[in-house]
Amino acid sequence: MDIELARTFIEIARCGSFIAAAERLHVTQTAITARVQKLESHLGCTLFVRNRAGARLTANGDKFIVYARQLVQTWEAAQRDLPLPQGFHTILRVGGEISLCNPLMLDWVRALRTAIPSHATRAEIADGPTLLRQIEQGMLDAALVYQPAYWPELQVEQILEEKLIQVCQPAMPEPYVYVDWGEGFRHQHNAALPDKARAAISFNLGPLALQYILDSGGSGYFRRRVVESYLESGVLARVPAAPEFSYPTWLVYSRERDSDVLQQALRVLREVVQRDQDWSQRWDPVI
Repeated sequence: MDIELARTFIEIARCGSFIAAAERLHVTQTAITARVQKLESHLGCTLFVRNRAGARLTANGDKFIVYARQLVQTWEAAQRDLPLPQGFHTILRVGGEISLCNPLMLDWVRALRTAIPSHATRAEIADGPTLLRQIEQGMLDAALVYQPAYWPELQVEQILEEKLIQVCQPAMPEPYVYVDWGEGFRHQHNAALPDKARAAISFNLGPLALQYILDSGGSGYFRRRVVESYLESGVLARVPAAPEFSYPTWLVYSRERDSDVLQQALRVLREVVQRDQDWSQRWDPVI
């Protein structure tokens, strides 16, 4: 099927109008209509109901939107990965959540280049659900996530045992800065600390929240490995009697697409995890 048909379908669903989709895609409305008719002919069903207000998905259209997005994402992934870089056998595609990109993902990619020089490496940084979806679709070989899913043929392995601890800047321990570490943390946090459930300042990215507290003061929850060097130097301090929360990191990959090279890459990851390294995520620019 022509990928442009799927892209057109997605754009109409997003805009709610053939006219608006034509403007976004820089084609005529006649071309948009022809593409929809061709797509509906391929599928043997009607995808849109048109009226004066625009266009809305039929039940079949609502079902097809998932497949259309997968088609476009898979095609775009193929365009990124092909042709293979000259001199390489294939590409190792690994992913990780944003808060893991420094230093864990960086160190893993560096180690892969040394341990498996015959394979190119592609690193994807995204949120957990996106990474899991890419594993399911075969767009990633392995990923590091905080909250894994479980389905047949998905291998799940805890790679790090981590704690979220509350720290503060000793000279300026207020205000409390809420860091959104996901749904599981949110439920535990709000049950244990109901008075802090509605903080005036909140971030959904740990490194950004940490930088805020280092610059402007305050307290919040962070991974122990990340703040360890700051605690040792006295820049930050543990908040007395504050509860700890478990926050492990999980390695996930599809057993259907397992290979000797992937297992070698995972052994490299385990070696990286065992190293004594600085996780402080400093944002000092090199000038």
